[in-house]
Amino acid sequence: MKTGIHPPYGPVVFRDRAAGFAFLTRSTMTSERTVEWEDGRSYPVVDVEISSASHPFYTGTARVVDAAGRVERFERRYGRGAGR
Repeated sequence: MKTGIHPPYGPVVFRDRAAGFAFLTRSTMTSERTVEWEDGRSYPVVDVEISSASHPFYTGTARVVDAAGRVERFERRYGRGAGR
């Protein structure tokens, strides 16, 4: 790798404010704010709006659209096999 062209890569805490969930990982993102982690060290913290702890797909609260009902409504409206 070329020296001097890559951003610094270090530990960062990502915090989901909606779910009260935080995780420590490595990233090139930086922040002026810091938080003290479980190990007693202070790390930069980046607040995110949504993460796997609050996203409906991962939490199991996602709505399932009734696709069968939509197909039946289409067939009632336009007839089945009108082009045949």
